[in-house]
Amino acid sequence: MAQAYCVKDKKKVEVQSPQQITMKNGKPALQGICPDCGGKVFKIGG
Repeated sequence: MAQAYCVKDKKKVEVQSPQQITMKNGKPALQGICPDCGGKVFKIGG
């Protein structure tokens, strides 16, 4: 599973319901939900 950094919890977490998205500049990214706090987490890259 993918990991991303949660800014609220200040630690790396496993992403819940990850979605592959494309940013405005055309680069791929991963967006999902933090399992601990329920906030959005975001990771740039494939």
